[in-house]
Amino acid sequence: MVFIRPERVRKRSTMIALRCEAMHQEPTGVHHGRFVPPRLPYPRHPLAAAGSARIRAVQYRRGGFETMIAVPNPNRSTERATRAPCPAPNARMKIAYFVHDLADAAVHRRLRMMLAFADVTLVGFRRSDHPVPEFAGLMTIELGRTKDARLGQRVISVLRAAVNRGNWETRLNGVTHFVARQLEMLVLAALTRRRIAPSAPLAFECLDIHRLMLTRQPIGIALRGLERHLLRSCSLLMVSSPAFLTNHFARYRSATPPHLLLENKVMSRDIPPGQLESIPRLRATGPASGPPWRIGWFGVIRCRRTLLLLADLVRRLPNEVEVIIRGRPRRNIIPDFDEVVAATPGLSYLGEYDRHSDLATIYGDVHFTWAIDFYEAGRNSDWLLPNRLYEGTLYGAVPLALASVETGRWLADRQCGIRLNDAGDQSLERSLLEYFSRLDPTGYAVARSDLARVPLSDLLDDQPASERHGTLLNTLAPRYAT
Repeated sequence: MVFIRPERVRKRSTMIALRCEAMHQEPTGVHHGRFVPPRLPYPRHPLAAAGSARIRAVQYRRGGFETMIAVPNPNRSTERATRAPCPAPNARMKIAYFVHDLADAAVHRRLRMMLAFADVTLVGFRRSDHPVPEFAGLMTIELGRTKDARLGQRVISVLRAAVNRGNWETRLNGVTHFVARQLEMLVLAALTRRRIAPSAPLAFECLDIHRLMLTRQPIGIALRGLERHLLRSCSLLMVSSPAFLTNHFARYRSATPPHLLLENKVMSRDIPPGQLESIPRLRATGPASGPPWRIGWFGVIRCRRTLLLLADLVRRLPNEVEVIIRGRPRRNIIPDFDEVVAATPGLSYLGEYDRHSDLATIYGDVHFTWAIDFYEAGRNSDWLLPNRLYEGTLYGAVPLALASVETGRWLADRQCGIRLNDAGDQSLERSLLEYFSRLDPTGYAVARSDLARVPLSDLLDDQPASERHGTLLNTLAPRYAT
């Protein structure tokens, strides 16, 4: 796990030498990734305050993608900094985790990762109809209810919670680290940290870039100014996709803290006992070849263009293509969801599912997983790497993605998946129709074979990964806005 502080970046096709600083122990792994860090004048990394070893990272192209290798620097410095030392690496942390939705399955997944190395207090709002008083045996601090696609209401809720934080912040006494998920919670976390634990490091976890963050209107300028200010107080920025760094956070330059790519991989501890060993077999077998070819659209269902596009595809290719939808439809965004499904033979909604026990079943029942999103096309939808990309690839459901977005580039780096065009004369509708019209069992077998070659380390977060994450957080030093 390496933090990069670029000094000079050449063309992607050439060797790139980067200086960087790492944790106490010498790195032993190789991090594979497509991302070339932007040329940002990063401040001195907080890990250097603890007398960390200097290493040198060399990045080069191999096998169609770039590889970053950490090697020891023979000129490593043994001088210790004068800043106050970080907490002992073996001390158990106490984390206050500020989240936008206490009922969000992704929040629960990250919480389970943190519980492997820390005591965690969960603080946040809920967007579900029912209260969330506890999770995994831990009492939560619920700040109220917010709603999707209602930014104004969420702003008022955050302000109300900030004014009334004296009613709940005493329950955070003894906290050693603050982690905030999404910008609205970073505001609360920063205010609370300043009041009860100003020496505790603050980490920001960003998984989406809201469309208002990117507008040139006054609201967008104000939100970016707020984010820039808060980032100056963060010791770490965690993102789920490298495209968030290159397309958004690069604009903040010196305000951007050291960053960590924390992808939406499947957690190995979420897989039922005994199933982990059978994953290679599941990836190699899969359902009987079509037709009909079944496409699975799973997770948060919020893209109306996808719904209409898939409905049109099954109408054009009856008995050739079927679509299975599972998850949570956002009916406030797709108000006619139920009507479209009911009026379209071959398009089925089978309800919600349990991520802990159902993933192997639902992905094993389809030939393809839909990994395309137009909800915020041209921006956030083009930059994210969704959960269904990792889940489908892990369980052998071939991803369908756009070639021009980050999901398509992730698949291209691993030479797998179906990467479709949606530009010029080749619209996505036409690309889908052509692909499924000529698809045969042999072509599908080749696609599954390509998918089975993706390393499990690209898809699974195991216990060692959680421990490295914990060691990293435990070594952070506080950072303050200037």
